[in-house]
Amino acid sequence: MRRTLFTDEHDQFRASARAFAEKEVVPSLPEWERDGIVPRELFTKAGSAGLIGTAIPTEHGGGGVDDFRFNLVLGEELARAGTGGAGLGLTLHNDVCLPYFLSLATDEQKARWLPGIASGELITAIAMTEPSTGSDLAGMSTSAVRDGDSYVVNGSKTFISNGINADLVITAIKTDPSQRHAGMSLIVLERGMAGFERGRNLDKIGLHSQDTAELFFNDVAVPVANLLGEEGKGFLHLVHNLPQERLSIAVAAVAAAEAAFGWTLEYVKERSAFGQPIGSFQHNRFELAEMRTEIDLARVFVDRCVEALIAGELTAEEAAEAKWWCTELQKRVVDRCVQLHGGYGYMIEYPIARAYLDARITTIYGGTTEVMKEIVGRSLGV
Repeated sequence: MRRTLFTDEHDQFRASARAFAEKEVVPSLPEWERDGIVPRELFTKAGSAGLIGTAIPTEHGGGGVDDFRFNLVLGEELARAGTGGAGLGLTLHNDVCLPYFLSLATDEQKARWLPGIASGELITAIAMTEPSTGSDLAGMSTSAVRDGDSYVVNGSKTFISNGINADLVITAIKTDPSQRHAGMSLIVLERGMAGFERGRNLDKIGLHSQDTAELFFNDVAVPVANLLGEEGKGFLHLVHNLPQERLSIAVAAVAAAEAAFGWTLEYVKERSAFGQPIGSFQHNRFELAEMRTEIDLARVFVDRCVEALIAGELTAEEAAEAKWWCTELQKRVVDRCVQLHGGYGYMIEYPIARAYLDARITTIYGGTTEVMKEIVGRSLGV
């Protein structure tokens, strides 16, 4: 089905994003998968290519165009190329973290941080999850005590994507431990601050090229000037930005399902059994037909959500619907594609095998499927 979202400018941006993925990511991906991290130069190369920070004002080195469709195109092309965790690091920086700086930072903070975010020299991360809390953000224990012109931060975070590479970490912290949601603030911790330590690069099932770390804060003195937004309004700031984060995950999920389907369609046309291509067997054709239909339906809904986001109309419930449905679709499609590959689908050198491992986390991060359904369910008045 013809998509009506894009202009010629988006199409040109897509060509650049596709060339970047194929030249700068795909050739090095096996090495990065083994290393468990991408080099910092990947971000600066993306910055030089104008692929990140498109929404950042030109006076701060960005593209000056606040249009999520550019994010959408980059996410789709990274997924199409099967970049896995390497691509996730870029989209996290661009889709998830950047909106906090754009909407909440003071003029001084923007001048200090946005140029580096646009160039890729300052890599970003967001730290919410703690070892003892998952989706219950109000139950976090990481604290910040005001001491003159600084906050003294103590606590820890885990499962932090870009955690090793990050220079700026948007950290959810209790500035008033006596309160739950109302006691939470967002404070930016920076690389090199005394007492800010990174634990191990966590060994995951998939997304191997994505650095995912534990972070530890031991009496870290953070200037009050690093408070992002208002003190005590951190939870509200998170709620405001989560719909775009969840839509970004849905975008990547549909694109990843599309990529897996494309690899599989090519494979079943070439692979033969009993004297004919395996794709020509009726059962397999039906499998392919079902996947094609489900992917197309999901894409239409996601495209409509993107239009709503651009218009300022996307609701938390719609973003939750997109997130849970599309990630479950990704997981289901990739699993079926592995089956159609047979034994080769289990070989890690085949992109479908890596996609299978990478897909499993998507129904968990950014809010689990169960939490997404709860958000939708509560909106129904039941």
